[in-house]
Amino acid sequence: MNSLILFLPCAAGVEVYLAYEILQILGASAQDLRTMRGGVQLKAAWRDALLLNLHSRLAQRVLIQLQDQPYSSEQDIYNAGQMVAWELWFGVDKSFKVDITAQHSPLKSLNFATLRVKDAIADRFRERLGERPNVETFKPDVRIHAHLTAERVILYLDTSGEPLFKRGWRFEKGDAPLKETLAAAMLAASGWSMPVLKEGTSQALTPETQSGVEQGIPLYDPCCGSGTIVIEAAQIACQMASGLHRRFGFERLRPFESRLWSELKEIAKANECAPRAEVFGSDISHRMVDFAEQNAAKAAVAGVAHFRAGDALQRMPPVEGGGVLMLNPPYGERIETAGVAGARQHASTEDGGEFFVQLAAHLKGNYANWTAWILTPDMKLSSKMRLKENRRIPMWNGPIECRLFRYEIKKGRMVDAG
Repeated sequence: MNSLILFLPCAAGVEVYLAYEILQILGASAQDLRTMRGGVQLKAAWRDALLLNLHSRLAQRVLIQLQDQPYSSEQDIYNAGQMVAWELWFGVDKSFKVDITAQHSPLKSLNFATLRVKDAIADRFRERLGERPNVETFKPDVRIHAHLTAERVILYLDTSGEPLFKRGWRFEKGDAPLKETLAAAMLAASGWSMPVLKEGTSQALTPETQSGVEQGIPLYDPCCGSGTIVIEAAQIACQMASGLHRRFGFERLRPFESRLWSELKEIAKANECAPRAEVFGSDISHRMVDFAEQNAAKAAVAGVAHFRAGDALQRMPPVEGGGVLMLNPPYGERIETAGVAGARQHASTEDGGEFFVQLAAHLKGNYANWTAWILTPDMKLSSKMRLKENRRIPMWNGPIECRLFRYEIKKGRMVDAG
């Protein structure tokens, strides 16, 4: 258990931030760290897998790679599954589920390939223990992931259970909420939660500057909805572990020791601190502000995340001197939540044109010395706002390709900071 191959999948474009986060969590324990398309792979110990589940804000899951070999048929996949000592990881009293993904696989039926993995696991248990665990597709005790490339089959054991964006604090989500992992990626890419990184390999990632939260720069989301960005930022400001309020799949695996897990959580709690930066949110909907406040209370940041009801086009800065604006503004079917301009514009257009024009005017008139980061799938955002961004970072909101636009605000204008 001291030399495992771990793979942490993440959204496309987030790999370099995840690699740095892993190094911050594990330090020298992270060996052979390398970014791959859609995730980061490393060698680490069982204890490290628990730590990554507890602390990672960017990973979707923490997977243990148990098999990686060539294949050309479904029988090869069955043989690969049979070679894994599943009985060392869980018992016949645990139910399991197999999920499969593929990239350029020559096989005609992924459903049949999934069945062959299930058969291999069940047959191995039956041959060695005389009985087999049950398959459960809804709420399994154990999740197994198979990934097929054009030539190789890779089998993973999932230590997370539910995906890691489910932090365990969400009371209400409202309409079209951001996933917590995407909110964390926005904060990392902006430099607020993570310093700007120098170019280089994952093993040599070093910061060029302190992060915004380390500098005490305030953060404000004027379209906060149920509070995802604000609550993520508040926990980061207090150095709170993201996984303290949920359960994990590894708790149902044989190597799990409750004593070790309790120690890791106690260390995490001891590292919490007073907020290093102020965090604010507001929303046009009083109902959404109520949801956000309930979520913040459950996330243990009720006194750190400050919420108020208010129109994004009318609210003034929560503090003087500048800060970071971080928002995922409403668009399409959500434009009616945008406030006065959005409500008027919704009757004639779905693209939020008037809202964005008025948002830009409001920022230029009232938010001098703030930096605005806006996430949207609309690649023409800058032309609608009649502004010039100085950065646009590709990000994915599930299957939706987005951009995180950066605008430097000076009094009466937006400037290109180079």
